[in-house]
Amino acid sequence: MKGKRETRIFLKDYGIDLWEEKKIQDFRKALLDWYDQNKRHLPWRETRDPYKIWVSEIMLQQTQVATVIPYYLNFLKKFPTIKHLAEADTSSIEKAWEGLGYYSRVRNMREAARMIQVDFGGTFPRDYKAVRALKGIGPYTAGAIMSIAYNEAYPAVDGNVMRILARLFEIDLDIAEPKNRKVFEVLCQALISPDRPGDFNQALMDLGSDIEAARGYHVEDSPVKEFSGAYINDTMDRYPIKKRRVKVQKQTFKALIIEETNGRFLFKKRPKDGLLANFYMMPLLDEKEDVKAYLEALGFSNYLLGKKALGQVKHIFSHREWLIDCWYVQVDRLLELEPCEEWLWLSPNEFNSQAFPKPQHKIWELFTK
Repeated sequence: MKGKRETRIFLKDYGIDLWEEKKIQDFRKALLDWYDQNKRHLPWRETRDPYKIWVSEIMLQQTQVATVIPYYLNFLKKFPTIKHLAEADTSSIEKAWEGLGYYSRVRNMREAARMIQVDFGGTFPRDYKAVRALKGIGPYTAGAIMSIAYNEAYPAVDGNVMRILARLFEIDLDIAEPKNRKVFEVLCQALISPDRPGDFNQALMDLGSDIEAARGYHVEDSPVKEFSGAYINDTMDRYPIKKRRVKVQKQTFKALIIEETNGRFLFKKRPKDGLLANFYMMPLLDEKEDVKAYLEALGFSNYLLGKKALGQVKHIFSHREWLIDCWYVQVDRLLELEPCEEWLWLSPNEFNSQAFPKPQHKIWELFTK
């Protein structure tokens, strides 16, 4: 947007009447006054280092704050600078990320760190377009980094912020539709404090995590309820509008917990493409695949297979659900399987040498119980 007039015209086309400047200023003051008194004290709020803020924002995607804190502190202990991350090997960064899921995010961070080393001499860029060009950084993360680290007035618009804005202005746009994100970004840009943009964005984050939560909200405690059209007009249950639903695909597998006589367990490397690419897991078979035929094809002629599965574990990805029946198998000898890099025999005390995906942790937890 070129200016306030153009912004107002743009928003008007979507049925949004932007407040006058005095009301915008009053809104900023109410929100920031509340934030100053009630902000959450979090380790990444004790720094203006763009690298540390970047790490926190990537970790916080689809993960609760309480879960992230120990991961954040441990990650920065192992990789305290961009240079350390850029020079780290895949196994070490994945091990530090183990349990957070979405491993492509940490791999993208390592790739972006290498870009920063080459293109910016190891210094995190200050230009918004340069930040956006880094691997794995979208508009929300870029806005958060620019506003918090550099005090630049860029909005950080995620689902929480869209929910707050939808209620403030009673916006009849589906927040699940990617094309509508631009409207919310323009609106947030018009509202953001030019003096304290980082605090403004973080105040919205705090507000959306509790008082203006998707469920169990208590907007009567909101510091900006007098500005909220949905609160004033008693339409809170209508907003935000979110119509799109992606059907979750269910898949059933068999996991083989294969133990040899020396107490070691067999792991197979997953394909280089698809879900959990390149991670080691206990052999995972399609639900219709015959277990005995699989074992014999591997060369196990003497084995003991339970008559029924130990139990089932469930793991939900974004739009896919895995149901895994776990079978325990005892074998009386160790095989040299080819190609050797596709297979690992590990004793439980060697498990820490590998980063395992969450479904594998669930399989092991079921077995040990």
